[in-house]
Amino acid sequence: MAGPAALGAGEDGPPAPEDAEGSGLAFLCAADTADACLRWQRWLAVEKASSVHTVRAYVGDVTGFLAFLRDHLGRRPSLNDLGNAGLRDFRGYLAHRAGRGTGVASRARNLSGIRSFFRYLDRSGLLHNPALAGLATPKRPRVLPRPLAEDDALATVDTAPDLATEDWLGLRDRALFALLYGCGLRLGEALSLSRRDLPEDGRLTVLGKGGKQRQVPVLPPVRDALRDYVAACPFALSADGPLFVGARGRRLNPGVAERQMRTLRAALGLPDTATPHALRHSFASHLLAGGADLRAIQELLGHSSLSTTQRYTEVDDARLMEIYRNAHPRAASPGQRTPPRD
Repeated sequence: MAGPAALGAGEDGPPAPEDAEGSGLAFLCAADTADACLRWQRWLAVEKASSVHTVRAYVGDVTGFLAFLRDHLGRRPSLNDLGNAGLRDFRGYLAHRAGRGTGVASRARNLSGIRSFFRYLDRSGLLHNPALAGLATPKRPRVLPRPLAEDDALATVDTAPDLATEDWLGLRDRALFALLYGCGLRLGEALSLSRRDLPEDGRLTVLGKGGKQRQVPVLPPVRDALRDYVAACPFALSADGPLFVGARGRRLNPGVAERQMRTLRAALGLPDTATPHALRHSFASHLLAGGADLRAIQELLGHSSLSTTQRYTEVDDARLMEIYRNAHPRAASPGQRTPPRD
């Protein structure tokens, strides 16, 4: 089955393929579908300003569906075939994905990408398919954010230099993790920063999801950690170049940061949920526990909807109830009490 690479997604973003043959779509679908798919990809990247990760994911969703439909129909699907696809076809694709072990969240995302493509086809006047409107999105299990305890979050930042193979790499890791925890950035947002973005006035401009900008305050310890890293970095960091670089001076790969977090996790005895993104969760959770306004936290995190930010109130309530159950003499019998989590 073809994946995102079938549409030519490169390392730095999705280029505009010249034709269907060069993109691999000629093997999946008829020429009219391939042309529409390429135009949709360009629309996502340019007009909708979707992130590189979103474009790659949606492209993979659609190419996967086209491959399924090709095998199901016994021919490369045309726009006419897409317009005639029924509820049974879409359900069959989701069942096919489930049979291959794809989780609920991934199937929901698959359907989101397919819907984006069909909405584009509808708006462009190429076809109208009402079947998708009757297809329920697979229900995702409700998972609350898993922040680290305050001491663990601080230990993650402070211990990073001790586990690096070179001093400057340790300072880089400390600066990166301090930025995630101190400013609530997503890992991708931090790694997309340029040297010129280094905050000099105590504020950092972040380009978030959907190309939306937000400003976040930078605490002095975070600013100092960034300056220490830049001063120690053996590579000349140009103003327009990446702020965080790897051992060869190229933009730091997210996988390297995740690997360093796994090393820290093992050294500090932290749970598997201690990931770079958990530092962002910790930022929000600890602000809320300290009395910060929920709307302010929403702005700092760059959430479009307040309901997304409200998940952190549930985390706080869940922790409060756990403490209550373990502390109140009427909450449980002595044999049922368990020590509260840190």
